[in-house]
Amino acid sequence: MARRPKEFAVFPPLAADPACLSAPGDGEPRSDWRSSLQAAVRDPDDLLDLLALPDDLRPAARAAAQLFPLVVPRSYIARMIPGDVRDPLLRQVLPLQEEFDAPPGFASDPVDDAAARTAPGLLQKYRGRALLIATGTCAVHCRYCFRRHYPYADEPRRLDDWAPALDAIRQDDSLHEVLLSGGDPLVLGDGRLRALFAALADIPHLRRVRIHSRLPIVLPDRVTRPLLDVLLGTRLQPVMVVHANHPQELRGDCVDALRRLVRGGVPTLNQAVLMRGVNDDEEALAGLCEGLIDVGVLPYYLHQLDRVRGAAHFEVAEARGRELIARLRERLPGYAVPRYVREEPGASGKTPLIGC
Repeated sequence: MARRPKEFAVFPPLAADPACLSAPGDGEPRSDWRSSLQAAVRDPDDLLDLLALPDDLRPAARAAAQLFPLVVPRSYIARMIPGDVRDPLLRQVLPLQEEFDAPPGFASDPVDDAAARTAPGLLQKYRGRALLIATGTCAVHCRYCFRRHYPYADEPRRLDDWAPALDAIRQDDSLHEVLLSGGDPLVLGDGRLRALFAALADIPHLRRVRIHSRLPIVLPDRVTRPLLDVLLGTRLQPVMVVHANHPQELRGDCVDALRRLVRGGVPTLNQAVLMRGVNDDEEALAGLCEGLIDVGVLPYYLHQLDRVRGAAHFEVAEARGRELIARLRERLPGYAVPRYVREEPGASGKTPLIGC
């Protein structure tokens, strides 16, 4: 087997946690999310076989998976259309030859995370809030991920390793909110999340904890009653920010998971990325926004693609993005239209790309 580039951390398999299993009759899915995560497809050949895709995709998929490994849960694959090489969900996860392209302006750290790192695992870019890299592991490897080159091996893995970051937060009383990101923080088990939430709740000036996660979309059985108990179990107000890009993602168990979050009392927002061949048309974006509203999730941001090396083939011109937002405003209620933004290194917040 070819060696992975050293910038990608290798993590041991996650063991099943019986505490994550649901009890009969409680309205939760009878499944073990860790088993689902372990069963995720990691071989490009397996993905192509499952979807009956052409063999001529194999060489490029195998090669690009050496740049950035393939990981995609079977629940997510089940929402793809077999035989369709243009399927918008497939396009988000299938390694392609274009990932070897290196046009000017695309970099390994497009949002300058390195400059914002103030302690191990702690990034601070905006006033009043800081971000913890809770883990380097994800349930899905999105090919456009702006952290696909992030040095996760340098960040904390054990709870004790968080002491410097927590001390830095404790000493800065201007901070009112902590964001848990990664990787994906919901890959952590309930016990580790509970301990992290408790440590944050012990910091008097914190008011909120925001969780940025793709798992409710790609691994919906992660949203269990025990997880909701963790999210709602401290004085801190939780806010969940999920990441769906296309209405085809909002089906079946994903819809059920989002409703469990919302009806369980967790304010839930969505961030999407504008991508060529995925959602760069009016019908796809309108369907996504209406689908989110129908399950109680607020469309929050539509991001211009972060210019990370390996993802140039996803980029959409900003003029096209503005045109799409203008069309959404004509057909949707205001609360269903996301803000179209870009992240710029050193800016005090997200940069709007169209008037709000």
